[in-house]
Amino acid sequence: MEFIGGKLLQVVIALAIFAAIIGILMLVVDRAPKSVKDKVTVAGFLAPAGILMLVGLVYPAVRTSMLAFTDASGQGNGFDNFVWMFTQPEALTTLRNTVIWTILVPLLSTGFGLAYAVFIDKARGERVLKSLVFMPMAISFVGAGIIWKLVYDYRGPGIEQTGVINFIRDALGMNPKQFLLDAPENTVFLIIVMVWIQTGFAMVILSAAIKGVPVELIEAARLDGANAWQQFRNVTVPGIRGALVVVLTTITIATLKVFDIVRTMTAGNYDTSVVANEMYTQAFRAGEPGRGAALALILFLMVLPIVVYNARVLRKQREIH
Repeated sequence: MEFIGGKLLQVVIALAIFAAIIGILMLVVDRAPKSVKDKVTVAGFLAPAGILMLVGLVYPAVRTSMLAFTDASGQGNGFDNFVWMFTQPEALTTLRNTVIWTILVPLLSTGFGLAYAVFIDKARGERVLKSLVFMPMAISFVGAGIIWKLVYDYRGPGIEQTGVINFIRDALGMNPKQFLLDAPENTVFLIIVMVWIQTGFAMVILSAAIKGVPVELIEAARLDGANAWQQFRNVTVPGIRGALVVVLTTITIATLKVFDIVRTMTAGNYDTSVVANEMYTQAFRAGEPGRGAALALILFLMVLPIVVYNARVLRKQREIH
């Protein structure tokens, strides 16, 4: 109780000092010229956001960067963590899987979303059809991982299968398959979960972009004798290029950071780990925070160019419009 009382007293004193400082500043500013008041007002509004950014973003980034060059005991070890990352088989498998995820998920999600948006555009029941595809976006990655783990569930031969796919395979006289255990195809089965979630996002954004393409351009192409494919390739795609870039880059960033699906379904075992999962494993399971920080730094460097490219594209579009 004495400890709690002492802490409470310290908090009260700190708040009193803070209030006194604010009061003094207000009195000083009130007597200052208008230009100074304006500058202080702007600084006052920006200060809370700036402090939060420093505490929640800049400091952790600097601390993680420094930690990436230390060993398990906290002593500096140069570039050993990065050497481990690019030489050890398990780390190379993690990087390989991340590259596979980053290539397949954005392309498949965007492709399926675009195809679906084109086919149901102005169709009867368009809203219902869109809702069905968008529904997975309302499910958390953990929830999606649990759902698909049940879909892929495997029981040994001769045992009644509870997994949806293996139940169907068993009904068709086929042997059950260990979808999440057999490498390297198990990574593809995990990727399917991410594609299932992100297709709805791609569909919604691209569908809105398609509706923004001027009807006059499509009519002109039709009058010039262009078939449906030519209209899509020469009119629709150029008209939604900005939306395509946004969708691809957004899904790519989300894919690079994917953790929940892998952790929920395989915990990174059976050669399915990705950078975000391995970062957690090394830092909090293997007792190697330096390696985890090195992986986090590499992940940041992988995401950064995509963010910069996306910002440039959006800036160019804003200048055009």
